Amino acid sequence: MDPVIIVGAGPVGLTLALALARQEVPCVVLDEGPGKDEPRPARTVVLPEDTVALLERLTGTPLGRAGFRWAGWRSMRRKQVTREITFDETDPAPLHIAQHLLTGALRAALAREPLARIAVESRLDALEQEPSGVTAHTRGPKGTWWRGSYLIGCDGPRSTVRKLQDIRFPGRTAVERHAVAALRTELPWSDEALLHRSPPWRMSGPSAGEITGRPLPDGVWRLDWLLPPGKDLVTPELLVNRVRETLTGWSGDGSTPAYELLDTGVHTVHHRLARRWRVGRVLLAGDAAHLLGALGTQGLDEGLRDADNLAWKLALAWHHGPGPHDALLDSYQAERRTAVAARLRAADQALPLLRGGGGLRGYVRGPARGHDALLTDGHLGRGLLGAPGAYADSPLAPPPLDGEIAVGTAPGEQVTDVRVTAEDGTFVRLRDRLGRGALLVVLVAPGTGVWERRHWVTAGVMPRLAAAVTALPHRAELLVTESYPGAGAHTVLLVRPDGHLVTALNGVRPADLYTAAEAALGRTTERGAEPEGAPAGAAAGGASVGSASGAGASPGDRA
Repeated sequence: MDPVIIVGAGPVGLTLALALARQEVPCVVLDEGPGKDEPRPARTVVLPEDTVALLERLTGTPLGRAGFRWAGWRSMRRKQVTREITFDETDPAPLHIAQHLLTGALRAALAREPLARIAVESRLDALEQEPSGVTAHTRGPKGTWWRGSYLIGCDGPRSTVRKLQDIRFPGRTAVERHAVAALRTELPWSDEALLHRSPPWRMSGPSAGEITGRPLPDGVWRLDWLLPPGKDLVTPELLVNRVRETLTGWSGDGSTPAYELLDTGVHTVHHRLARRWRVGRVLLAGDAAHLLGALGTQGLDEGLRDADNLAWKLALAWHHGPGPHDALLDSYQAERRTAVAARLRAADQALPLLRGGGGLRGYVRGPARGHDALLTDGHLGRGLLGAPGAYADSPLAPPPLDGEIAVGTAPGEQVTDVRVTAEDGTFVRLRDRLGRGALLVVLVAPGTGVWERRHWVTAGVMPRLAAAVTALPHRAELLVTESYPGAGAHTVLLVRPDGHLVTALNGVRPADLYTAAEAALGRTTERGAEPEGAPAGAAAGGASVGSASGAGASPGDRA
């Protein structure tokens, strides 16, 4: 079968190519550039822990060496600290990394993949699709025609793929503008990020009175100054003055610390959302599908979630044909577009409150501390503005199940990363088993962590659960964990390949497990009917065996 064509060699396109290759799907990335990214210290991204785990799993590289994890975060208004956060193991810091270093790690990993290749200096200028595949043409020194099974547009805000498919891209232009500088210097907060609103010193030129300082490795900082609405020219002289005024104000003694200016720029934020993310065998992801970034939110984070969501669905369609998995591919738009739309809506609703100089802001109740907390959530990827979306209303959600119970993770949300015992008896993190195209079935079994797997793998509920997992309509891996937030002993979790919870069941219920797996794959099974391929008697014999001994029982109760 023809490879998947990915247009665009930014972080999203490269991540998608790696994710597909790891699931044995060949792909070619069309890169209109020369195959490397020029260093831009002022162009950085902030990524939450789960997205970092995705990238490290795909690249095999600990990205923390190239980026910086902050020790804390502080919010200030004038001279007063309004909020302080200290990061630790229970509340991990996000990763701040220069985008060219992230892209370099992805390119290096992709170069080691035999199923993937990057075609440099290949700019898309035409594409055609028919029921059996896609044909694309690129211009450049090696202009040619390419044949693919699917084509994914990861080619940024001015996406050629989106335009060739005549997909509308409505939204708002220039929602925010920031003057940006990367510099090497020493600040009073050596390893903490800072949001400073209404600083007590006067700044030259137009200013909206908000500065963000975020540290990088080797004493480098990225500073952002929010600009007022309009198209005022930001000159190099103005930026240098801003740097000096800010460093002097933060020094506390009236002096300007020494600094080395590395890079500058103006970052303009747009809010847009493509009307459609799929047209037959052509799909969109990343900035080609959506633009966001006001109030500290991160657009790249959402693009990487697009790639993670799409990869396992596209891999199934590639290996088994689009027919049985057409609904699965459709769910990509339904899930991801809804999640991004919710974040855009939240940001647009908060903008008048947080950025308005009067009007609504003067009438809305709530102290400035609440406004600063809302902005902090956007910067740190949490809360109303920043938290990743859940797929609660996904078309892949199973129907109501008799054995379904509530745990600390709601269906459709990302599962908590816990230690699990794999099938070979090794202890690994749950996130380490994601991205392989397999469903994960996790049994909560207190006591198993202190015993070797051979002592409990054939005891109690394990044989029956193993049989139910083997009978599922798709490849699945059985894992065991000592505990999971909000889950009691013998709880069985069904997890999608991208780490979102499908359902939690009270004990071993083969029929419910099978029905939930069918739904997660975009298929439907009539309630009460015996699913084709399900274990014999499953529909009627799926009673809970939560009271059985063995795995999940105390060690003294082992068979």
